[in-house]
Amino acid sequence: MTGAAELHTRHRAVLPDWLALYYRDPIEITHGEGRHVWDAEGNRYLDFFGGVLTTMTAHALPEVVKAVSEQAERILHTSTLYLNRPMVELAERVAALSGIPDARVFFTTSGTEANETALLLATAYRGSNQVLAMRNSYHGRSFSTIGVTGNRSWSPTSLSPLHTLYVHGGDRGRGPYAGLDDAGFVAGCVEDLADMLGQARDGVAALIAEPVQGVGGFTAPPDGLYGAFREVLQQHGVLWISDEVQTGWGRTGDHFWGWQAHGQAGPPDVLTFAKGLGNGTSVGGVVARAEVMNCLEANSISTFGGSPVTMAAASANLTYLLEHDLQGNARRVGGLLLERLRAAAAGLGVVREVRGRGLMIGMDLVLPGTGTPAPEAASLVLEAARAGGVLLGKGGGHASGGVLRICPPMSLTVAEAEAGAAVVEEALRGAERELTGMHG
Repeated sequence: MTGAAELHTRHRAVLPDWLALYYRDPIEITHGEGRHVWDAEGNRYLDFFGGVLTTMTAHALPEVVKAVSEQAERILHTSTLYLNRPMVELAERVAALSGIPDARVFFTTSGTEANETALLLATAYRGSNQVLAMRNSYHGRSFSTIGVTGNRSWSPTSLSPLHTLYVHGGDRGRGPYAGLDDAGFVAGCVEDLADMLGQARDGVAALIAEPVQGVGGFTAPPDGLYGAFREVLQQHGVLWISDEVQTGWGRTGDHFWGWQAHGQAGPPDVLTFAKGLGNGTSVGGVVARAEVMNCLEANSISTFGGSPVTMAAASANLTYLLEHDLQGNARRVGGLLLERLRAAAAGLGVVREVRGRGLMIGMDLVLPGTGTPAPEAASLVLEAARAGGVLLGKGGGHASGGVLRICPPMSLTVAEAEAGAAVVEEALRGAERELTGMHG
């Protein structure tokens, strides 16, 4: 039994059955550098998934490693019961970058916890447990965030402390308005939202929405939809929570935040973030207008949110991102990669759509010659790409899991994009041949 196989056996003996693992023969990643990682057998991979969009700048980024080491030599932990200079300094930077006026920042350890906090703030501020969420959405794995997750693959229970109403619009390619042009799509979704709010009892606390749906398969509405939603929400006093756990920090290329593609009505009331800011360290957080953030009438602390070590890592990572214009790189290299993948998919019946923005690209796979989502196609491509030295992710709505998710570190080079796309193209062609033979 190999080292990975033996570790897999031990994994299954002590960890939950529902803890997902990629690949028929799961791999143990032991180290990384730049855009590459290595497994325990010494195999080298181009990382096109970034630990679920978390390795934002690069693996083993020297600036982050140095910041963590230096802070760890001073002190690892204090908690929020004491003044924390690294936390205050990072909060000042995040507040200024957020676009939210008179902003306050609360740090957490994950995106789930950030969204949990945002829901707590919104429901307390509005005095209502009614929340609007998008169909096909994903917001975390805690009890409350599962209650506003519209992707049934990631919703293990229908029980919830919240009364959630699901709104159309997160997935441009599916649903009752999919056949309309962009203007008609937005108008239909806005009319549906207005009708829903007109029928809701006792007021709604907030709409929580991902500007680009992550787990749902990198789907997005036309630009401007959430801005148009905001105008309706404001008429009813409903808050807008923008879940930027996957879209923040310039990953979409065109904007620093996903909400800015919908910003005609101004910034959101609440913004959540995580993943990429820490570049692998456990950093999440919430930004909100002061009156919303300060509405809680009970004491609170965070034992691990705002840890001096994670704040040092995040600050160094943010500095690197800004000084090296990784948002611009995501726009330029991401645009090239998107077109290269579209060219690779041309003429293949297994690919329904290649979509994306910046370095956040989804390939929607179907059974060849049909519109039926094909999770088996995604699994075939994942395995073949791994054999070719590229790690991909997958997701998708409607319980399909039939979308490839491509989201490498934002420092990706043109040469790496070309090399990765060539491996993906060959894997797609192999999946098409196999599925055509199986279903032909």
